[in-house]
Amino acid sequence: MEEISLKAQELFNIGGLSITNSFLLTLVVSLLLISGAFIVSRKINIIPGKLQGAVEMGTESILGIMESTLGSMEKAQKYFPLIATIFIFILTSNFLGILPGVGSFILDKGGKEVSLFRSPASDLNFTLAFAVVSVLVANILGMMSVGVFPHVGKFLNFTNPISFFIGILELVSELVKVISLSFRLFGNIFAGEVLLTIIFFLAPYFMPLPFLFLELFIGIIQAFIFAMITLVSISLHTAIHEQ
Repeated sequence: MEEISLKAQELFNIGGLSITNSFLLTLVVSLLLISGAFIVSRKINIIPGKLQGAVEMGTESILGIMESTLGSMEKAQKYFPLIATIFIFILTSNFLGILPGVGSFILDKGGKEVSLFRSPASDLNFTLAFAVVSVLVANILGMMSVGVFPHVGKFLNFTNPISFFIGILELVSELVKVISLSFRLFGNIFAGEVLLTIIFFLAPYFMPLPFLFLELFIGIIQAFIFAMITLVSISLHTAIHEQ
């Protein structure tokens, strides 16, 4: 049975940069999505085929959800690339991480079996980086929308003690959001990988199938939740002074 490690295992080192199995799969996902986007962009037709039609329907559905959250289609179209990128990247990472056969590539590192690929979201570094980017981008968009000083004034308000205390709570909530986003995604994906590893070891044939479909469903839900929390955060930061 493959060793279960909370920390992503190092595969090799390049000039002091540690290349782990989760980082390697992150690169694979990035290359796949970039290549896919390039190929799809060159095959867009005025009269859509089945695949293009399905993509357009999915895009319209996401835009509809974003419009109801942001309050206008203009904002939905403006922030769609960011939200869609977060959702698609996390979803693809989750799917590839539990795809049958991905974990079959094993390396021998000092007598220990190390999987060549590991789901990016099962590495806390990946989820923490995504959470930091999500919170930072939401605040930057808030500054661009309402102005730097009005946005910062939401956190540092010295008009009276109550406003100052509320501002500190708002600042703490942003820091807590980073922790919440990163650990929620990490915990669900890592727990799923551990479960599948144990099930495949104990009953390697038909028993893992229900758990595999369950983890696929969880992967979709976690990607959706992460994208929606980012969307709601952007909505709050860009609309708070617009009343």
